[in-house]
Amino acid sequence: METNSNQGNIEPPQPASDSAGDKRILEGRRSFFLWLIAIGAAAMGALLAVPLVRYVLYPVFATTTSVSWSDLGNGGQYASLATPAREIVKIEQVDGWREAISRKPVYVTKGKRKGSLNGVEVLSAVCPHLGCEVPWNADEGKFMCPCHGSQFAPDGSVLQGPAKRGMDTLPIKTEKEDLMVRYEYFQALLSYKKEVE
Repeated sequence: METNSNQGNIEPPQPASDSAGDKRILEGRRSFFLWLIAIGAAAMGALLAVPLVRYVLYPVFATTTSVSWSDLGNGGQYASLATPAREIVKIEQVDGWREAISRKPVYVTKGKRKGSLNGVEVLSAVCPHLGCEVPWNADEGKFMCPCHGSQFAPDGSVLQGPAKRGMDTLPIKTEKEDLMVRYEYFQALLSYKKEVE
């Protein structure tokens, strides 16, 4: 009878399929939470990477600002010019992260070419031949390029080569009685004026 009393205390064995099902449920929950954490971490990493990518790629997609207008002072002071007046213009331009500020000489002179305003025009001091700076020679009464000998009249028209065109006029306007100029760069060695893009 002893054997019968021991048999009453022993619990019947659990079927193997129930314990395997519990393990599968636990593994399914664990893998779900692991996937949830992985997706959340990837989303957080992507969100944090957006500013970094924008910072790195900004110069590639940033457009260069156009050159701003420079003030040459009261336009009335140029009404009675006898000879070209040399002025220095400040040029500000933003290109990506770089802000470039430079100073370039220009000449305010009498002229009737395209772009003149009330008989006044502003000439770039850059020779249209090869880009040397052209000074005004008061003794000769003309612009004379020191590099290759081109000569220009007081209004900028070519007198003697090798330059194929006259000195380039710059866009001008008046604002509150001040003469404003926008500096531009032009291609050299051409017989016509073409702005560098």
